[in-house]
Amino acid sequence: MAEHQQHYEFAAVDSKDILAEREQGWEGFTQFITWGIGITVLVLLALLLFVA
Repeated sequence: MAEHQQHYEFAAVDSKDILAEREQGWEGFTQFITWGIGITVLVLLALLLFVA
């Protein structure tokens, strides 16, 4: 059987790096939600105009 390596190397993580990554994720999430709401409103308006 193959032997498993039990030694792990950890890199130093700065809190500024974590904060920047989370802020970038939040910005992406809010932009996605904004576009999703806008597209939903457009679809509902199109349904109102063309179907009703």
